[in-house]
Amino acid sequence: MESHFHSSAQEVPTILIVDDDFDARRLYSEYLHTKGWAAFTASDGRSGLDKVTDLRPSAIVLDLAMPRVSGWTVLKQLRESSWTASIPIVVLSAIDARDEAFEAGCDAYLGKPCNPEILWLQLRALLRLQQTARPARV
Repeated sequence: MESHFHSSAQEVPTILIVDDDFDARRLYSEYLHTKGWAAFTASDGRSGLDKVTDLRPSAIVLDLAMPRVSGWTVLKQLRESSWTASIPIVVLSAIDARDEAFEAGCDAYLGKPCNPEILWLQLRALLRLQQTARPARV
């Protein structure tokens, strides 16, 4: 019996973690790997945007405070592009900006520090919702 959730669009969910904190990137990517998911990382917003283009991830985990290009800018650009607008985005940040992050277009918000299992459960729920119903963004 399969214990992991898999998207119908691809067998293994591909998650992009964009965070300037090396330890956070390692912790979350390693945990997602233990769940059988593919996890890739980017250390700043600019490289995150580049990797979204290359990977076309199932979901994105995004820090807000990063060098070069902030998470706010990444979130805005992803929501403005027609081919990335529907990718679920979990903001994972130490910044207390939950309301602003939702207004900017995130699908979920988790504060740091965050237990990696909580992140995985949130991602799994978002991917399940995306699979069952794809509401139009307005």
